[in-house]
Amino acid sequence: MHPSGPGNQSEGEQMLAQVREHYDALRGEISKVIVGQDEVVDQILLAIFSRGHGMLVGVPGLAKTLLISTIARAMSLDFSRIQFTPDLMPSDITGTEVIEEDKATGHRSLRFVKGPIFANVVLADEIKRTPPKTQAALLEAMQERQVTTGGTRHALPAPFFVLATQNPLEQEGTYPLPEAQLDRFMVQVLVRYPSEEEELEVIRRSANKDEVDIKPVIDGDQIARVQKIIRSVPVPEHVMRYALRLVRSTRAGEGFAVPDIVRDYVSWGAGPRASESLIQGARAHAMLVGNGIVSIESVRAVAHPVLRHRVLTNFNAQADQVGIDQIIDTLLREIPEDARDEQARAISDPAIRS
Repeated sequence: MHPSGPGNQSEGEQMLAQVREHYDALRGEISKVIVGQDEVVDQILLAIFSRGHGMLVGVPGLAKTLLISTIARAMSLDFSRIQFTPDLMPSDITGTEVIEEDKATGHRSLRFVKGPIFANVVLADEIKRTPPKTQAALLEAMQERQVTTGGTRHALPAPFFVLATQNPLEQEGTYPLPEAQLDRFMVQVLVRYPSEEEELEVIRRSANKDEVDIKPVIDGDQIARVQKIIRSVPVPEHVMRYALRLVRSTRAGEGFAVPDIVRDYVSWGAGPRASESLIQGARAHAMLVGNGIVSIESVRAVAHPVLRHRVLTNFNAQADQVGIDQIIDTLLREIPEDARDEQARAISDPAIRS
């Protein structure tokens, strides 16, 4: 943070210490259940404290459900799991109205029965397995943080986070999310296989049938305060310009100089929401694991989870086996950090002025 005097310095240090205390306590509780996956945990917590939603991509059996339910328990939040299937209807998620009759008067009225989306932490398991109409109901609730039924709006509980899962292997019988809907997720987190030692520790723990006691270390009000602190962290102009250059460099068809790898392998780049997510993620990263000052390194640290689901590769990328993370790596190497660079100005200035 950028305090201007001794009083501000003390206040800034106190806020940083408060955020870090909550973060470290959460990490400690989660590690009682989850072995390894430090990067995954960091990115999920970053999204939660940024008021964003997350998409977890990984094969079955990597403890994605256990991780999310553990986070909810450590945060003292209500947890709900929705198993997405081809026959799932929007009302199965949002809720429905039922007719009730007063036995004394015989009067009938409609009563809204809340669906499983009315929870603080919602796990949307295998989101690609349900038709677009049902996916849209979830994504609308994510965006609006409310559900509308019969012309009546029902606010979702606060805080509210959706963490969806996808299996990257199975494609048959699935309904891939359109890019516009993927953009609603702040981050896409890759859940990889554990290391040999981590997997050995998983086996050891599975032999112990005693249930691990997860202690709540933060509640909804404290989460809201941390979110407010993170949103108030100032971002220097040169950091905002770098984040903007990074996002705009993913767009091959806008007429300015972009890296060759984008021109060759990208058919559609990231939109303005990516720039917002980069900055908000950089704020959270600076407060959770940094020194409280948002820097270019803060932006670079969150670039992969923020951008990987927002950049669409073309057939050439598939043919040459060029992955999206490889493209982002190249951008992080080639996009200049110095806004005075002539090429950087060609990318960033038109958007800054508009």
